[in-house]
Amino acid sequence: MLATRRATLLATATATAGAALFVGGVLTAGTAHAAAGCQVNYSVDGQWSGGFTSNITITNLGDPVSSWNLRWSYSAGQQVSSAWNATVTQNGSQVTATNLSYNGNIGTGGTASFGFNGTWNNSSNPAPNSFTLNGVACTGGTAPTTAPPTTVPPTTPPPTGGPPQTGLVGWATQNGGTTGGGNASTTTVTSSSALSSALGSSSASVIRVSGNISCSGMLSVKSNKTILGNSGATITGCGFNISNENNVIIRNLTFRNWGDDAINVQESAKNIWIDHNTFDHGYDGAVDIKRGSDFITVSWNRVMNHNKSMLLGHSDGNASQDVGHLRVTYHHNWFDATTQRHPRVRFGNPVHVYNNYYYKNSGYGVASTMNAGVLVEGNYFDGVSDPFHRGEGSSGAGSLVARNNHFVGSGSGQAGGSVNSIPYSYTLDAASSVKSIVTGGAGAGRINP
Repeated sequence: MLATRRATLLATATATAGAALFVGGVLTAGTAHAAAGCQVNYSVDGQWSGGFTSNITITNLGDPVSSWNLRWSYSAGQQVSSAWNATVTQNGSQVTATNLSYNGNIGTGGTASFGFNGTWNNSSNPAPNSFTLNGVACTGGTAPTTAPPTTVPPTTPPPTGGPPQTGLVGWATQNGGTTGGGNASTTTVTSSSALSSALGSSSASVIRVSGNISCSGMLSVKSNKTILGNSGATITGCGFNISNENNVIIRNLTFRNWGDDAINVQESAKNIWIDHNTFDHGYDGAVDIKRGSDFITVSWNRVMNHNKSMLLGHSDGNASQDVGHLRVTYHHNWFDATTQRHPRVRFGNPVHVYNNYYYKNSGYGVASTMNAGVLVEGNYFDGVSDPFHRGEGSSGAGSLVARNNHFVGSGSGQAGGSVNSIPYSYTLDAASSVKSIVTGGAGAGRINP
């Protein structure tokens, strides 16, 4: 049966995951090695009363294949109930997973991954002890896991403690860095027409926003702009669109009641820094990043009274533009009783989500989908029943590595798979201190730009 939705773990569920390793610059879940021909990594990444979530990665060690089926048998009556990134059928104890149209080709040394939900009888949930790929035995065995999610940190972990980092950190420091308008002349705007004209100028500039500007639609932002809010500066009714533009900084603004997105970054925009803003009650995304955009940092923002906070990657069908891009850092943001997308990620790897404060998010915290790789570390989850998971809606699972997070009245989350290493330096605040640090510093009005 082909199924497209991942079952959400309840707050009372006991999650389980494979032991994770850091190998060759990649954070991974524990693997099981097979003999020549194929290698299979089978992991139980979540387990609760009557149900479990598993993920499988196939590595082809033989000649390239253009289609595949993987077979195994369960020994304790487990039944597959739904799946993603494969068509999975079961006849008695035997399970067959077959590729979908987009993931049938596996070159020599290449991989294919899929996942599924299943049921078990609560007495035992042993892993399969043999697999065949297109009829060839993968004889190295498996590495089933029942321990809580763990991750061994990189050889040189980031330093912890010290004052919070309020300058530019993360992906926006890469690719030559992000300077916005730099030392260009400053223009102060107090009306929607003046704001639109300044944002749309082809010249590098520093734009200071003063007072409450009411507007509608999306205002286009050109390259090499620094947009700073003076004390109390508010954008009401409209949003900013950064499309195929580069080197933009947006700081210290309050966005309220926007009619589309508050900030939309798209069409291969690069080197964007969105910092110390407040987003209050809008229609669609507070900060949406999509269509091949890259090298972006979203930091010290507060999102409140809102549903869809931060989307990364707009559709499952946009892999050709998005794979290898959508590299974003989210740090020290305050997701204040918002619902979902904190962020919801497609394709980007690595996406770095660290030292954010999650407070009573009624939907979920972080979702990794469509083969994305998300590192979730040092965050504070406060009253969040579903802190993070893999797969969302009809989107297949991505990888998610979780480490050093702090949970208060929250679920344990779902992690698994591998994530590329982080290329930049950063200071990781102790997760238990993140609540006080972030609530004391996130949002507009907390800096003097």
